Amino acid sequence: MTNLELKISASLKQALDKLKLSSGNEENKKEEDNDEIKIGTSCKNGGCSKTYRGLESLEEVCVYHSGVPIFHEGMKYWSCCRRKTSDFNTFLAQEGCTKGKHMWTKKDAGKKVVPCRHDWHQTGGEVTISVYAKNSLPELSRVEANSTLLNVHIVFEGEKEFDQNVKLWGVIDVKRSYVTMTATKIEITMRKAEPMQWASLELPAAKKQEKQKDDTTD
Repeated sequence: MTNLELKISASLKQALDKLKLSSGNEENKKEEDNDEIKIGTSCKNGGCSKTYRGLESLEEVCVYHSGVPIFHEGMKYWSCCRRKTSDFNTFLAQEGCTKGKHMWTKKDAGKKVVPCRHDWHQTGGEVTISVYAKNSLPELSRVEANSTLLNVHIVFEGEKEFDQNVKLWGVIDVKRSYVTMTATKIEITMRKAEPMQWASLELPAAKKQEKQKDDTTD
């Protein structure tokens, strides 16, 4: 696997610089505010949409997904309960499968794997995937690829992570492929090895199995 070149836009650099300045100005307050949970704070557990309303929220049962979001062959589901759907909004609305306590503070949550809206389009010579993640962190993000496989790992908005592995429908020229990171999204531009229309972004499961059979017979 090869790490694709990351091109960082001016808009992202400006946004990250602003975030660094604001976080620097708040450092003196951190010790005082460290344990304080503000009203309206969202729960950090996956799939939970509850917000902190006061002390009663500390006793409330959290219904959440203990696993990670998975996007595969057009389907979206959580690894813990595997209720598959092709609709992004339906996926986001899926009720959690685990009961526990809310997680209100970042220091307890650490990095949080979250779903991101993404789509793709193509021209005769290129395929482009757009991942709508704001303020991505170039130093912590990476996109790896070989001619038929793409691994995406994006860290954005400080503590959020997006991961996706894609078995590509066609073959790409890795050396001529690259990633553009802006303040509002990440665009992965893959150069096609041959100028042809792809039937889809991902290789269908049936074709994967055929490939595996061919590999074993060879």
